[in-house]
Amino acid sequence: MAAAPAVAAGVAPVRARFLASKEQFHAYLRARAGPGDPAGGEEQEEEEEAEEEEEVGGCQSEPPAKRLRPEDLGEDGESRGDAGAAAKEPAERKRARGQNKSRPCMKPSRYEQSRLCPSVTQGRAEKCYFGPRCRFLHDVGEYMAAKPADLGRSCVLFETFGKCIYGVTCRFAQAHLGDGYQNIVNTDLAKQWEGKSLVRNNLSKDLQHQLRKRKFTFKKADEYLRGLAKPHGNGGKGGKATGCSTEEPEVPNCTTPQEGLGNSPDCPVLPEQGEDPKPDALQTPGPTAGKEASSMKTVGPVTDEDIIKLRSCEKKKLEIQGKLYLAPLTTCGNLPFRRICKRFGADVTCGEMAVCTNLLQGQSSEWALLKRHHTEDIFGVQLEGAFPDTMTKCAELLNQTIEVDFVDINVGCPIDLVYKKGGGCALMTRSNKFEQIVRGMNSVLDVPLTVKIRTGVQEKMNVAHKIIPKIREWGASMVTLHGRSREQRYTRGADWDYIAECAKIASPMPLFGNGDILSYEDANRAMQMGVSGIMIARQVPAGALIKPWLFTEIKEQRHWDISSSERFDSLKDFTNYGLEHWGSDTQGVEKTRKFLLEWLSFLCRYIPVGLLEYLPQKINERPPYYMGRDYLETLMASQNVDDWIKISELLLGPVPPSFTFLPKHKANSYR
Repeated sequence: MAAAPAVAAGVAPVRARFLASKEQFHAYLRARAGPGDPAGGEEQEEEEEAEEEEEVGGCQSEPPAKRLRPEDLGEDGESRGDAGAAAKEPAERKRARGQNKSRPCMKPSRYEQSRLCPSVTQGRAEKCYFGPRCRFLHDVGEYMAAKPADLGRSCVLFETFGKCIYGVTCRFAQAHLGDGYQNIVNTDLAKQWEGKSLVRNNLSKDLQHQLRKRKFTFKKADEYLRGLAKPHGNGGKGGKATGCSTEEPEVPNCTTPQEGLGNSPDCPVLPEQGEDPKPDALQTPGPTAGKEASSMKTVGPVTDEDIIKLRSCEKKKLEIQGKLYLAPLTTCGNLPFRRICKRFGADVTCGEMAVCTNLLQGQSSEWALLKRHHTEDIFGVQLEGAFPDTMTKCAELLNQTIEVDFVDINVGCPIDLVYKKGGGCALMTRSNKFEQIVRGMNSVLDVPLTVKIRTGVQEKMNVAHKIIPKIREWGASMVTLHGRSREQRYTRGADWDYIAECAKIASPMPLFGNGDILSYEDANRAMQMGVSGIMIARQVPAGALIKPWLFTEIKEQRHWDISSSERFDSLKDFTNYGLEHWGSDTQGVEKTRKFLLEWLSFLCRYIPVGLLEYLPQKINERPPYYMGRDYLETLMASQNVDDWIKISELLLGPVPPSFTFLPKHKANSYR
């Protein structure tokens, strides 16, 4: 065997006996592949490797901090200027970056030629939803004759809940089908789950209809926005005109010492615990509920919560000092992945970034980002928008319809699609709009409002220290600071010295730091900077996506040399959670596979602790080619798309015909 190549600068220090060349690495995986390996024969593998070599060149030897600009998944658009700069680079220096905007993206519904009508699946064949225009099959026998083979003998939905709602369409149907394709139900197990809400914040058909027909009433938001429309002598201070001019001056005096994490005897605080922090009046979507209640003749005192606005000091407090906060992770930060992180020790979770205009339009796909699993005890949602009217209305909408512990404003998104519309990082340069958004959302929310920002827009012009005191004055309960500017995106190291400076300026308002946390040593150094807590994100090339057990390492103050079988068990749990969340039919299986592959495109960058020459692994050190301690560990280290698909097939069965996959980001998509 040829000698292993020397490790170049900027590459992780893997022990010499584990190092391998690219040829040795792929030859080992080919040799261990089974006879039914879907990747094809050696000739096809060699062609794919040659194609990979041509596209990537020698980029393995280049540290991403110097030569690459790896972008975030959902926050990673590439500007035209970047594209122009890339075109001017010599061919040998051109690197993949940004999003794969033209990647092939097949919807799971296309993998199933003949689909069974939902009315038949739910046992209501006589009442078809589509009537005579229905294009789905109604004959179960005909459907079963064309249905692909089952993927396994056990169904996670049937074993967990005693019943699989997908019936004959389930890809594991043999576990719960009886004679005549009847769906079997485990009555005793099913009774244990009756009446229990496992996933909250679903979009009801009635609410969706109200939003699409624009019949939802935004009472508080309209009141605030009418105040903004009035002329003001103080220019951009229109955010203070909320219709309560006599109360407004009191709020800063009361909230300033209260926006910290402690409670004051002068300002009573609502209880922290409880499933539903909203009063009953706020849960009623009817616009006239408040008027009817106030017109009723009663004896004794009546509630005034719909007449007198809550002051900030009377709102529910966000008690998360010192807790581990899983950042909103677009695309990969879905509910099944958050469940994995909760199991590994994450304290605070947040839904993926949701666009406020899409929520106001009642888009089901956008509302799906707000779903909350019952195990997420401290959960928030993140909103993105550029204007006070849409953001304030969206905040009031969520305040009345879903259960959250806080609402976060995304003022850190660097992508051009958001920035050019005035959202994300652009709000840091639009102080008047920023103020109106924060004040407006704070006036309609009964839960704390938080803000996530960057150091600034330009690389060498930090402005966060100027903005943070204003955010505190406007009424936000917490700020999270990502230690990079928009121009830096996710390259170079996070500026923790600047984060420490901003933490002092923000006091007594808590400030969470974010950036370059890959080990418990990194977390300890971050906490010594004086921040109230740390946010574990997915900064390329590191973060929670390649190391979700980082939460356990931080809490137990150790390096976990997690085995390949333990990592595979986490992938298995993810697929089970995905089948519960997205379904066990063909569409659900393929959607689970899609998000599993997106996660694997990051997970392959993890280097096992036992293989490193010294600890901890640095955030900008790129993994070299190495041989794992077993076949599975080596397979998980592969950066070849076919090997990711092979791992998915171990969990979800063979991929459908004509299946294609390309990661959303280009940071490591080498094919």
